[in-house]
Order: sequence, then structure tokens, then C-alpha cells
Amino acid sequence: MRTLVQRVCQASVSVDGSVFGEIGAGLLVLTGVGVDDTADDVEWTARKLADLRIFDDEDGVMNRSVRDVDGAILAVSQFTLYGSTHKGNRPSWSAAAPPEIARPRFDAFVQALARRIG
Repeated sequence: MRTLVQRVCQASVSVDGSVFGEIGAGLLVLTGVGVDDTADDVEWTARKLADLRIFDDEDGVMNRSVRDVDGAILAVSQFTLYGSTHKGNRPSWSAAAPPEIARPRFDAFVQALARRIG
């Protein structure tokens, strides 16, 4: 799995003009599922994100996790994180899992995050 993590004060995702998901303070996580990703990768990534100490403590040091600050996580499926431009000028997404594999893995990832941060 590949993730791109952004600390946010708020974030939302809209589809066709309708809000599909939104959070207050926390993490916006763009997540790509690779063809070789396993259930262990899903659990490891969810644990890592829940425990990642990237929020400031009272001394201004990044020492608190999203759980410590009672933050939320908005996960967004993003297969383009697996785009490769090493060869030629047209990106290849052959390392990204096809939808029939990626969707269940991404759903499992969201469930694993929910178990870890509530």
C-alpha cells in the first residue's frame, strides 16, 4: 500500500457536487492499493497511521498521534499513487491493483483504521 498523508484542520470529498465524506482536524490519507498487497499490509498501514506521531504536543514538538489529539482520518482511494513514469511519457498503473482486488482491500483498510482510532 502507498499512502500520502496530510495533516488537516478540515477536509472533505465531494462526488458530483455532493459531500461524500468530511472530517474536522485530523489526517487526509490518499491510499493506493498495489497488486501484491496483503491483509498484513492493510493492518500494518492502519497501525502505522494511527500511531504516527505528527501532531504537536504542548511544547510544540511532533509527539502526538491522531488518536492522542482525538483527530479523525479521511481515507480516499487513489490508484494513481502507483503511477510509474520511468519508461516513456505515458504513465503506467500496472502496479496498482485492479478494482476487484483494490476495493475490498481499501474497505478492509478503512475498517482497520476505524478499529484503531474509533
